[in-house]
Amino acid sequence: MKLTEDLEKAFNNQITLEFEASMVYRQLAIEMDTRDLPGMASWLRHQADEEIVHANKFIAHLDNRGNHPVIGNIPAPTVTADSALSVFQAAAAHEERVSEAIRDLYRTCEEAGDLDARPLLNWFLGEQIEEEATVTEIVARIAMTGNDGPGLLRLDSELGARPTGTTEN
Repeated sequence: MKLTEDLEKAFNNQITLEFEASMVYRQLAIEMDTRDLPGMASWLRHQADEEIVHANKFIAHLDNRGNHPVIGNIPAPTVTADSALSVFQAAAAHEERVSEAIRDLYRTCEEAGDLDARPLLNWFLGEQIEEEATVTEIVARIAMTGNDGPGLLRLDSELGARPTGTTEN
């Protein structure tokens, strides 16, 4: 079943937000690179790639339903970060924004009676719970280090060990 024009627009807005999230994570990775924390930078780059995978899922959904996916204007990231803690706090805030946008999209689809979007959106609801929990845990762990160099370096090493994937997942 083809999406209505309003639903198509809502899905396209989500596609744009997912690409924006990728850009935010890329900028945060740059911030960690400039602070000589390559493991954290690598983790953030992986998150950026994962956001592209998410956008691709929404694009495929629109395309499979006979609609036209469109990427809207993506503003340059405006994240300010003066520490590892503030970088991951910014990541957490952006994940919360994405989560709320997905919940809004779910509500919009429910109001329109679009049952076909449920499987995709249910997957994203679960994914966002995981995303927020992961970033929140990292924030808490950085806060526990109290900017202690060895503790921060240990966490940097741990985050850098995350396996990398592809944007085609």
